[in-house]
Amino acid sequence: MFTVVAREDSQKSPAQVGSLLDELVRDGARQMLAAALQAEVAAYVEQFADVLDEDGHRLVVRNGTTSSGMWRPGLEPVT
Repeated sequence: MFTVVAREDSQKSPAQVGSLLDELVRDGARQMLAAALQAEVAAYVEQFADVLDEDGHRLVVRNGTTSSGMWRPGLEPVT
């Protein structure tokens, strides 16, 4: 396991430096998870692109996205 060691001339305590590092890791993980989910959704929609109803409309579509600031019932932030 790695240990964060602050420089002696640093104004931040080791706990603050570790906390910043933890936040950077969490942010990177969120971004990777979001990219993976977007790729999975795109592949799923593409897989069923040729499935149409009797009027010629696609049965599997992506209906859009919401901004990250909107409340979504049942979802908690990833920590």
